[in-house]
Amino acid sequence: MTPTSETPAGDGRPDDHDHNHPTVDTVEAVVRRQMSAGLGGVRGMLEAGVPGLVFTIAWLAVKDLKFALIASAATAAIFLLVRLVQRSSLQYVGNAIFGIVIGFAVVRLAQSMGGSAEEQALAYFLPGILISLGYTVVVGGLCLIGWPIFGFFIGVASGDPLEWHRDKQIVKLCTRLTWLFLAPGAIGAAIQGPIWFLAWSGSIDRDWAILALGILRTGFGWVLRIACYGTMIWLLARNHTPVQSTAR
Repeated sequence: MTPTSETPAGDGRPDDHDHNHPTVDTVEAVVRRQMSAGLGGVRGMLEAGVPGLVFTIAWLAVKDLKFALIASAATAAIFLLVRLVQRSSLQYVGNAIFGIVIGFAVVRLAQSMGGSAEEQALAYFLPGILISLGYTVVVGGLCLIGWPIFGFFIGVASGDPLEWHRDKQIVKLCTRLTWLFLAPGAIGAAIQGPIWFLAWSGSIDRDWAILALGILRTGFGWVLRIACYGTMIWLLARNHTPVQSTAR
């Protein structure tokens, strides 16, 4: 699709601009918009990650699982309240709250199975590892067969969900972007998984493992995300891959 010139009013030609389908000139422009909406910037990352960090710090400080869960939930609730007052998107806070709820359910399961306090604290981290692993397998598998998820962003913007797949240049760019997007979660799961398993089996100190998992999930995880998303932004800044028009 090439840039469209603005049509003067009253010339009898139909208005080419459809407010229901945003007009964009390049693949890079589409993906930049989708990334901006989907990632939430620094604030979205903080809202998604800080509650887990609070849980780790609270557990290591007082060794009280209930207190750590309450502290984590209270942190997410504060973020939620601020969002409600500002009437802004609840998506990123919602992700954190969903993670806490799932973590709490797994903790209760570990408790019902007679797990120690340390085992219950470890259980809190398991859903995040499994979700990252599952997401990597599914989305990475789509990349391997030539259907990267970033391509569907192009489909939504162009009005045809599959048209982008006919252009090898677009498929190539979207594949690179998808692998970069997946990398932080995949690397995190590859490192955190063995640590979690060794700690659960008692092969390494569980308090050390909880600290390591907390650092990997937040500090190291954020560094990876910044690096990968920065590379994505560099790719997108080149702004030269045209979106193909669906008109025939």
